[in-house]
Amino acid sequence: MTQAKIQSVQCLSPAGLHTMAYKEWGDPHNPDVLVCVHGVTRVSDDFDNLAQELCKDYRVICPDVVGRGRSSRLRDPRYYVVPQYVSDMVTLLARLDATTVHWVGTSMGGLIGMGLASLPENPVRKLVLNDIGPALNYSALERIGGYIGQDMRFATFDEAANYIRGISLPFGPHTDDEWRKIAADVLQQDRDGKWIRHYDLNLAVPFKSVTPASAKQDEAMLWAAYDAITCPTLLTRGAESDLLSRDVAQAMTKRGPQSRLMEFAGVGHAPTFMHADQITAVKEFLLA
Repeated sequence: MTQAKIQSVQCLSPAGLHTMAYKEWGDPHNPDVLVCVHGVTRVSDDFDNLAQELCKDYRVICPDVVGRGRSSRLRDPRYYVVPQYVSDMVTLLARLDATTVHWVGTSMGGLIGMGLASLPENPVRKLVLNDIGPALNYSALERIGGYIGQDMRFATFDEAANYIRGISLPFGPHTDDEWRKIAADVLQQDRDGKWIRHYDLNLAVPFKSVTPASAKQDEAMLWAAYDAITCPTLLTRGAESDLLSRDVAQAMTKRGPQSRLMEFAGVGHAPTFMHADQITAVKEFLLA
């Protein structure tokens, strides 16, 4: 099985310097670069199956967005927002010397991809948005925001894994081994031996400032960004998603880059790209 290398790059926020870690798969000299970016409480390891499948064709780069996983934490949590993440990705691409890239973004990672792909002279040549769009269900955002900042500590790994499985049920059916990996990727032990989640609980700070009114303003800005995208775009959606409605997904096929829509039955928010049908859909689009 192909192994990834753990690398890092130093980035800058208004609060100072921070380090962003990333997993690198495949030939480091391959000019064809694929960047895969995870959701709000997840990590780079989410893309292990997809990266192993595509690293013969691409140099696959999977970052831990700042505040998560192996990356450092921001000194000021107000900057746990998409513009900061886009800035960090530009720094990452400069480190990689990547002038053009393909992009796969799950949820938050898709918003980062949208932000980057909407800019003039951007490097994104193909874009996969995984269960994310410009208009998001406010109650689903409340659901996600409700558990992000909870200081959960567990005596055993199994207890922690059961919790992660419970909040991740919208991912759809997975084997016990797959659920164990989904949990293990985002868990770590603290100094007291308790199992905790592998991210900064202060990620919740920006969520707490969201109101229905501000969400509407954000939606208008996101639609403007989406409409500015010109590269071929694939929109993958869990057919049972409570974050990205089918009406919004259909609207995305008619405006902006006019995304091609692929839905997966029995899945909510969001497809994990751990299964062959989901991986094949992404692979066929990227390599077409």
